[in-house]
Amino acid sequence: MTALPPLFKTTPAVFAAGREYQIMVPFTAPALFWVEVGDKTYYDHACGIMRSNVDMHRVCVPYEVLDAAKSYTVVYRKIIDRKPYFPTSEDEVRATYAFHPVPTLEEKDEINFYHLSDTHGNIERPIRAAEYFGDKLDFLLLNGDIIDHSGDTRNFEAIFRLAEALTHGEKPVICSRGNHDMRGFCADVIKDYTPSCDGKTYYTARLGSFWFIILDCAEDKTDDHAEYGYTVSCHPFRLEQTAFLKKIIADAKNEYEADGVTHRFVLCHNPFTRVLEAPFDIEQDTFGEWTALLGDSVKPDLFIAGHIHKAEVYEIGGPYDHHHQKFPVVVAAEPQRDCFIGGAFTVTKSGIRCAMTDDSHAVKDIFKF
Repeated sequence: MTALPPLFKTTPAVFAAGREYQIMVPFTAPALFWVEVGDKTYYDHACGIMRSNVDMHRVCVPYEVLDAAKSYTVVYRKIIDRKPYFPTSEDEVRATYAFHPVPTLEEKDEINFYHLSDTHGNIERPIRAAEYFGDKLDFLLLNGDIIDHSGDTRNFEAIFRLAEALTHGEKPVICSRGNHDMRGFCADVIKDYTPSCDGKTYYTARLGSFWFIILDCAEDKTDDHAEYGYTVSCHPFRLEQTAFLKKIIADAKNEYEADGVTHRFVLCHNPFTRVLEAPFDIEQDTFGEWTALLGDSVKPDLFIAGHIHKAEVYEIGGPYDHHHQKFPVVVAAEPQRDCFIGGAFTVTKSGIRCAMTDDSHAVKDIFKF
């Protein structure tokens, strides 16, 4: 394993978002940062200005470039004095990480990924649960409420602690936002500390032959609920995603119908196909439309969610199918007082298996699709 460079709080996390990997690293001091992949260099810059006065760096690399290279080198220079003229910095610090792209089912008999959600700032038990596959893990899903709230930017480090322990900067991660992430003084900057596309927390992603659409239900009660104190405007944000879904469907040939796609997944913190009891029974028209758009056009193999703090499956036509879903919904995160249960997914040519496993690696339930 590569030694941690002095200014890194954790190893890099390699997030998949849109048509690129976003290599992100939390820093302890101002520095200039870039990534070398093969003979190409990718900089963390803002319109040509190298960023340094930040505690989170992000560099974007196209999927095909990093997949082909199978390694990347992170480089930084710690800032001594960023003067208007002749700024000074320390010597380069470099670290190289292997990278393992997600194989296809033509290359490997089974693909393994683990789903964590609702860890609420807890680290140790979720890590132990997600170590179920050991070195056979191919990628990681972090599906919202990984932190308990966004009251301090330091809280976001929990996302990177989990990614570090489980992927070591060598395997991809897909990350979504949960409703607790919406709360606190720093909630409006979470997109600067997590993957996003054009500043949006909803997007698509591609890993090997797997296609994902990441949706964001935002908060779980109406915008005027007293708990939020006038700090959210989630309804128009959800309507943006209705338009986004329609745009993705119109571009299907470049998305879920693209060459090589064998499986389609929906990732969203809130399993919006189920109508919860008041005051959580929001956006029934909007969520009903999302369910119909996905079921009629995208036709996902699975919708993977958290939020409910349960490890269970909502079958088509089952008691929690409130929007006429045409795909199974797997709720795969159950934080308990004395253990944590997450979802261990294995995809083969013959189907998908989800084992609900706890932090002792005991299998609590198995579902097959």
